[in-house]
Amino acid sequence: MVSRVRVWLNRTYAENVFFTDQLRRNPSDRAVEIHATHGDADSPVLAAADTAELEPEGLSPAAYVEYALAQCRRRGIDVFVPRLHQTAIVAHRAEFEAVGTALLAPPPEAVAVFHDKVIAYEAVQAIGVPVPPWYRIRSADELVAAVEELEDAGHKPCFKPASGAGGVGFRMITRAPFSLAHLSGFPSPYVQLDAVVEVLKQAEEEGEQVDWLVMPRLEQPEVSVDCLTGPDNVVRMAIGRTKNGRRRGFTLHEQWLEPARLIAEGFGLHYLSNIQFRMFGDRPVLMDVNTRPAGGLHQLSQCGINAPWAAVQLALGEDPGEIVPPFLGQDYTVVSGPRPLRAVTLPHPRLDEVAAEPLLPAVPAPADSVEAAPAAQATPAAQALPL
Repeated sequence: MVSRVRVWLNRTYAENVFFTDQLRRNPSDRAVEIHATHGDADSPVLAAADTAELEPEGLSPAAYVEYALAQCRRRGIDVFVPRLHQTAIVAHRAEFEAVGTALLAPPPEAVAVFHDKVIAYEAVQAIGVPVPPWYRIRSADELVAAVEELEDAGHKPCFKPASGAGGVGFRMITRAPFSLAHLSGFPSPYVQLDAVVEVLKQAEEEGEQVDWLVMPRLEQPEVSVDCLTGPDNVVRMAIGRTKNGRRRGFTLHEQWLEPARLIAEGFGLHYLSNIQFRMFGDRPVLMDVNTRPAGGLHQLSQCGINAPWAAVQLALGEDPGEIVPPFLGQDYTVVSGPRPLRAVTLPHPRLDEVAAEPLLPAVPAPADSVEAAPAAQATPAAQALPL
């Protein structure tokens, strides 16, 4: 009898309720149990899991590694998909392997390259992948100089943190004065240059310093290539998800897939990664690299692909082989829908309980729930044409 697989997701995105759904509906018909931990008692991922716990707050990266090792030992975790403190966790891969847990994450060298966007851009340029022009800035004067150079070249400048995930901290710069027009409609990502300069100067006086990348605003389409790469550095899967306004779709065009494979194989982005491109003029350039599964990975199910399960198989040493979509799903959009929450709130563990034996018992997810939270779902766009 084939044993069940126990998978742990730590403090992950709400959309990964679909990640857990796909693991349970795997084509191998293998029994899968999901363990989830989070800092938010109302995370829908906690409700979707078979067992769930709140994570202790205030742990340093090193202390979190000890907490994670204890979780893996006590819960019998076969595959751990780390998001929080991924950098610290992957540096201890051998210790996780010693307790019988495979890490579904790249090696520490690959994670380190893509933690800092400047290092990442320099590294991928060296292997022939195009990147947009960029300026690393730490002061108000450097910001103004970078903005002026980009504007002189006819570009619309924007900035984002040199390290970070997703769109956190991304802003577009405008010279238009603040007015009532900026207070109508929905909040805008545009910020006034004068206001940013003033804030930076004040921060400098207080001894604070930013670490930003200033670059031209890149144009759509945005293409996120989901890759599955083996420990042998060979890509098993590369599928692009396109985004142009509200419309989403899929692509296998080599202008997107070839540079993604170069990055995934060249830097050893083992297991699931997500490599994002946008247009700079008439050519695709790298925008960002995520060394973790994308929140929208489940959307590949519309192409007949169960990427989470293929990744778990690979982590367990069961090579799924090359994964090619049997078809490309039609264009779609993303909408919100209800997901059940836990009927009761989990207690927060204390720091002194983290090191204690035994750990807090896992609490089974309730069969029924009295509350619901929205989670993004993929819905085919009306009258959408297949790619």
